[in-house]
Amino acid sequence: MIPQSDLLAMDAAMAPLWPRLEGARIFMTGGTGFIGRWMLAALARAPVSVTVTLLTRDPAAFARREPDLARRFALVAGDITRFVPPQGAFTHVIHGATDASAALRDSDPRRMFDTILGGTRAALDVAVDRGARFVFMSSGAVYGVQPWDLAHVGEDWMGGPDPLDPRSSYAEGKRAAETLCAIYRSQFGLDTVSARIFALLGPLLSLDTHFAAGNFIRDAMAGRIVRVEGSGQAVRSYLYAADLAIWMWTLTLTGTPGASYNVGSEEAVSIADLAHRTAAVLGGPGVEILGRPDPGWNPGRYVPATARIRRDLGVAATVDLDTAIRRTAASHGWTA
Repeated sequence: MIPQSDLLAMDAAMAPLWPRLEGARIFMTGGTGFIGRWMLAALARAPVSVTVTLLTRDPAAFARREPDLARRFALVAGDITRFVPPQGAFTHVIHGATDASAALRDSDPRRMFDTILGGTRAALDVAVDRGARFVFMSSGAVYGVQPWDLAHVGEDWMGGPDPLDPRSSYAEGKRAAETLCAIYRSQFGLDTVSARIFALLGPLLSLDTHFAAGNFIRDAMAGRIVRVEGSGQAVRSYLYAADLAIWMWTLTLTGTPGASYNVGSEEAVSIADLAHRTAAVLGGPGVEILGRPDPGWNPGRYVPATARIRRDLGVAATVDLDTAIRRTAASHGWTA
């Protein structure tokens, strides 16, 4: 459940912008995931008339998990790789459907790549057909492995994933999808804007996926030692979900056509330090560093520079990491 304090914070931040959505008709993919649910929770409280159609593989499952959102917004069944576009006019297409599963990346990287690129093309086609603004949820993974001496990676950095490594299927898929957005902008005059999203934290986050922050919270809450599988030297940053929702809606409504913006926190922390902070904040018994080889695609830094979006769109990260840890744990039943 999203805390009332976060709902009120989103209300206050978005109040000047919501009137721009009056009468909007939105087609959204990926709306049933972590990012989409936060965006919809914010929108559900907006004092404007908006219709939203959500594409989801399992409308019934979403209705069970989020009954209030399911009643507020229209659900249509379909997979992003094969769906029949809903009828009617749309002013915005927000595309976030993807599969960020490490298991899929390792077992079927071709499917991961095809889903990202093919799904983006299908969503772009809907936007062109309806003359809608297209908002793409990209990823900070498009930069590839960030050099250790680059503290914060900006949108103008021209690095990239290793194209010879199948583990780059997610990163290369998102990178190619951004190029596809640029093609549709140039060739068809489509209004596009992209969000390069980095690591996130907050209520509604699953604690049982491959993301270290959630796993650490899960173990500390259970009174177990927080175990770091690798060396713990990798560096990450975590944007709190309420800030994320504000940034994403602000980008949707005011982002410069054709631009890509980093969406993330600049508060860098090593995975080892994150484990120790999580144990300390939640009262866990301690931390163990196992030092095993890191199986992930990026054992180094993954921290954005956010000067562009903060300057151009006027957003800010307002929730620090320790508070984000506490609120995420509290949403799963932890009490101080």
